[in-house]
Amino acid sequence: MAKSMYAYVRDAWKRPEDSEVKALQWERMQIWRREGSVVRVEHPTRIDRARSLGYKAKQGIAVVRVSVRRGGRRKSRYVRARRSARMGMARMTAGKSLQRIGEERASRKYPNMEVLNSYWVGQDGRQKWFEVILVDGHHPSIKRDPRLNWIGKPQHRGRAERGKTSAGRKGRGMRTRGKGTEKTRPSIRSHGNIGK
Repeated sequence: MAKSMYAYVRDAWKRPEDSEVKALQWERMQIWRREGSVVRVEHPTRIDRARSLGYKAKQGIAVVRVSVRRGGRRKSRYVRARRSARMGMARMTAGKSLQRIGEERASRKYPNMEVLNSYWVGQDGRQKWFEVILVDGHHPSIKRDPRLNWIGKPQHRGRAERGKTSAGRKGRGMRTRGKGTEKTRPSIRSHGNIGK
């Protein structure tokens, strides 16, 4: 059976260092570093990944590239008596993944749209770049689409902020079910696990 064009694109992105994607990324990131943190793009950088996550080239759908700085939390040095190991400066990481943070920033920039999904497009030593697919649930072309019109319902408002996207569900521990996950549903907070 013949492979589709999307299959060849997917294979190239699986191993960027072994394909022509590495040279493309090297050129692109020089431009991306000079841009803002949230930039709307004309076409998805990874068309195969975007389409598998629900992207369609139609009105009411936008793709945004978001840059998020890498690494743990930046915390100031504690000024009172502590030994350096107890100052809470090193190895303090956020409770959200960088992808979730990127989705939230895109959602805040475009308040009339909802985050459908997102995917990784590149990284260097300082930043990670994700492309976020945004959908306007009240656009007539989206309302007519039986595969996308669910996103316009009121219960899907603020999907990214409430951890309802794929990256958000992963961070909340919703990828696994059954034994060992008794305290993840309906949420970690509802089980009194805050601060433990």
